Amino acid sequence: MNILIIEDDLEAAALLQRTLHEHGYELAHAADGREGMERALQGKWDLIIADRMLPSMDGLSIVERLRSQGNRTPILILSALGNVDDRVRGLKAGGDDYLTKPYAFAELLARVEALLRRGQAEPASSQLSDCGVTIDLLARSVERDGKAVQLTAREFDVLVFLMRHARQVVTRKMLLEQVWDLHFDPQTNVIDVHMSRLRQALDRGASHALIHTVRGTGYMFGEQPL
Repeated sequence: MNILIIEDDLEAAALLQRTLHEHGYELAHAADGREGMERALQGKWDLIIADRMLPSMDGLSIVERLRSQGNRTPILILSALGNVDDRVRGLKAGGDDYLTKPYAFAELLARVEALLRRGQAEPASSQLSDCGVTIDLLARSVERDGKAVQLTAREFDVLVFLMRHARQVVTRKMLLEQVWDLHFDPQTNVIDVHMSRLRQALDRGASHALIHTVRGTGYMFGEQPL
């Protein structure tokens, strides 16, 4: 497993590299944001670990630019900024997980393993298809009735989860834990924002909606609401 670490604190980066190397990972290091962005685009990485506060380009800008260019590599954001709004901002930018400094290395290793498992979970040739929607899990592309649907990385993950639980009620708690990997409610409208954008993209030009709100409970994918 190849991991790119983007961290300007050389002592922290060295400790992080040593710890991950001891657990069998191959590491590369970039000491500032601009170098990190270049290496992220040029290399084939299984995971990127990026500090939020970096010289030349901050971590969130790196995440946003990678996602805007279609790069789907899992990204773990490290930051001393740890309040709820900061964590949500990092996740909404396209980060897959957010860990606040100072952190325990046992927790960091657990999160790294979880992100790598998630990245390996989808078989190369697998597809999902239901209600006229087809998802190519390898290409991370979506079509509805043969027409391409453009989604962000997070919207894509939400749709995959909903379709894997088609005609079942998916709660907000399930989405937070399985899509955002959050085991707490950030008390924001982060799910509502992504769900609204997903619905707009999926239903554009279609005759009917496929994602329905189950009042007081969550959401359901299918032809008809409960």
